[in-house]
Amino acid sequence: MTATATRPPPEAPPRRAAGGSRQTREMWVLLLPALVPVLIFSVGPLLYGIAMAFTDAESGRNHVTRFAGLDNFARLLGDEAFWQSMRVGMIWAVSVTALQFLASLGLALLLHQRLRLRGLARVLAMVPWAMPPVVIGLMWRLVYHPDAGIVNSTLGTDVNWLADFTWALPAVIVMGVWSGMPQTTVVLLAGLQNVPAELHEAGAMDGAGTWRRFWNITLPQLRPVIVAITSLDFVWNFNQFSLVYVLTQGGPGGRTRLPMLFAYEEAFEYGFFGYAAALGVAIVVVVLALLGVYLWRQLREAS
Repeated sequence: MTATATRPPPEAPPRRAAGGSRQTREMWVLLLPALVPVLIFSVGPLLYGIAMAFTDAESGRNHVTRFAGLDNFARLLGDEAFWQSMRVGMIWAVSVTALQFLASLGLALLLHQRLRLRGLARVLAMVPWAMPPVVIGLMWRLVYHPDAGIVNSTLGTDVNWLADFTWALPAVIVMGVWSGMPQTTVVLLAGLQNVPAELHEAGAMDGAGTWRRFWNITLPQLRPVIVAITSLDFVWNFNQFSLVYVLTQGGPGGRTRLPMLFAYEEAFEYGFFGYAAALGVAIVVVVLALLGVYLWRQLREAS
């Protein structure tokens, strides 16, 4: 009697769950209440602003808005005030982002140590984050006051910091660093808490000092966090408006006029809505291009 090999029956293809489509519909129904406000208040104004950038929209009852093509963008290329605001914006964004990162990293390292009243110190470090931008701007105007300000009282000077052509931008940068430190500190502190302690213990056993462990262990472990938070900080700082508007309103002589302040003036002081919309589109393109180059270099170095 010979044994015959039998081939196992082919497996039936997995059937899609009967309730899959129903679950998908329920998911979209639950997401709609959150998506509708985003579409109305974010995507809608964005598309409307892009469309307005190609028109000659201006304030005035008798003005008829017409399609202007690339006229607004051509006007931007020859506008010296626009290029000056872009230079000021780049100096502001790069300086504030870099100094903010260094100061926040130092504060995060300090708050990561086993200190007395560490919980209270962490709460106090978050105070600038809880303050409205208008309050921060008014507070720093008092700090820089030429007669009763704490800066002149401490240094023994009589400089009008916010009206001086040399010191206005550095003074505003200091305020920007102070106001933006909390969120950067929190992110870096969370990253430090996720660095495995075993790595530091192994480095200490191999004879590595504190600085060497920080350079070879802590910083490489924090690289993804650093890339993420510095990218976000740069975008936030470049698009800053309220802090600088309350503090200097772009003065003196445009020394602190950021791109968003320039767009605000063109739209709401001079009534050139189409031109201001084109300026906003140009700012978005510049920020995305710079951010793309930065992320590309960081990812290339990491790989």
